[in-house]
Amino acid sequence: MSSCCDLPGCSRGGAVDAMVTVADALGLAEVAHGKPRVVGGAAGLHATIRWVHVAEVADIAALLQGGELILTTGIALPDDPAGLERYVTDLARAGVSGIVVELGRHFARLPPAMVDAAERCGLPLVELRREVRFVDVTQSVHSRIVHAQVEELEQAKEVHEIFTDLSLEGASVAEIVREVAVRARCPVILENLSHQVLAHGGPGVERILADWERRSRSVPFPERTEIGESEGWLVTRVAVRGEPWGRLVLVPDGEPSATQVLVAERGASAVAIERLVERDRESLERQVHRGLLAELLERGTVGAKAVAARSRAVGVVLDSRQLVGVVVRHDGDPQLAPLAAQARDQQRTERVARAARVAGLSALVGVLRPGHVGLLVSLEPRADARAAISRLARQVADDLGAHERAKLVVAAGRSVTSAEHARRSLEEAIQVASVAEPGTATARGFVELPDVRVRGLLYLLREDPRLQGFVERELGVLLTYDAEHPDERLVAALTALCRQGGNVAAAAKEFGLSRAAFYHRLARLEEVLGQPVTPVESLLSCHLALLGLGAIRSGPPAGAPVMPASASSAR
Repeated sequence: MSSCCDLPGCSRGGAVDAMVTVADALGLAEVAHGKPRVVGGAAGLHATIRWVHVAEVADIAALLQGGELILTTGIALPDDPAGLERYVTDLARAGVSGIVVELGRHFARLPPAMVDAAERCGLPLVELRREVRFVDVTQSVHSRIVHAQVEELEQAKEVHEIFTDLSLEGASVAEIVREVAVRARCPVILENLSHQVLAHGGPGVERILADWERRSRSVPFPERTEIGESEGWLVTRVAVRGEPWGRLVLVPDGEPSATQVLVAERGASAVAIERLVERDRESLERQVHRGLLAELLERGTVGAKAVAARSRAVGVVLDSRQLVGVVVRHDGDPQLAPLAAQARDQQRTERVARAARVAGLSALVGVLRPGHVGLLVSLEPRADARAAISRLARQVADDLGAHERAKLVVAAGRSVTSAEHARRSLEEAIQVASVAEPGTATARGFVELPDVRVRGLLYLLREDPRLQGFVERELGVLLTYDAEHPDERLVAALTALCRQGGNVAAAAKEFGLSRAAFYHRLARLEEVLGQPVTPVESLLSCHLALLGLGAIRSGPPAGAPVMPASASSAR
């Protein structure tokens, strides 16, 4: 791909190049008076002139910066062909735009060595067959350059103001892309990192969209603004907070103009700002929703009327509706730093909120506690609540890969008919989400209280000292041993045996040992416990103790508040 610094009108530091070419200069009256004739390097007539330099010395190349139009009478140029060839070649390497030689002072006609060298280098070589005032030529070209710079700066200001106004007015991505197409006068496509078209505009864009993904993948993702050589597209990346988000593609008819480069970059910036604003708007919405859910859980019926009124103000109606509490639990990395965990929960909350919108559901959505996203879904009184929550669960799962789905739990409480009872549905969903095993999806895609069975009962009893004492009597010595000998993992071995209903072969496979090796581990387990574990009653007692241990360890104690509205905003 060609980099942005090779594009017309694009330069380092944000300056705008004057688009005055060698061909433009030859058309000026002051130059035309000298009867100019291009004798070599005509292919370079489109080169841009940055400056006009009068030079009557042969070794001027080392003093040039590139982009100069050299005016000379040739009086100090060498006569030998090798010297003339070297003169032209050195100027070409220095990046000059062209050489204009006035005949009469030194040359009656330009020597073939100069002409041949200019042709090889693609450097315009022009002879003036009549005397001209070089100062008039210099003044005229420089005036055109300054005028072009002023025009382009005014144009840049206008484009900047247009896209700034769009950003301030909260224009959508589609509106921004349409404005880019109008200003660039060519088809424009905005795509994401997966080469999916998000918005488009401009004449003939439907034809370009045919077989888009294949064509788009042939054009590498740019670091800034570049020309995709395989397609000739002008491509600029859209980055949000420094991270690539997508790219804006312009399909010009020919080489991109300075205006198209400018509009592409301003349009990409406007899209990035829109994404930032939208993200922040969503974050504020989530904070409001989380505060309402927290108030419902903390105050119950006392604050229900106030919550219903405030919820109506943010677009979620709770009065005279069927309400269902839902909790989406996603087990993450327990070693994650607090700020990183908060950022992760915030991202997951936005994802769940988006899934609710796609499923066509109105809901309050917010983080309840680390790893737990709560929803209070508002449905029509006669709606099929289970079908609605099933749609939501499927949408949440569809947004995740197989590995992430294995860590997912979507739990629902019973539907209620008023905000005063919403707390009950939410608390039931929290209870189910806290004890359900990740990845154990039902045919509905979510779990309810009847699905967790004895786990749910033990979760309700997790604060009871009698359950805590039972767990300690059954497993205390084993937990102590595991803490001192972590490599043996006796608790994990017992868990596998209980989960497989006492089937040693299946438990060994789950645990990752051969059957013989697992028998040795089992013998050590019984030695530590001081009793056999394979008899039915013993295995049942161990299983209940393990489930009780899980209930005690799952989440905060009963009655603990949800995450306050200020705690999960990772900034």
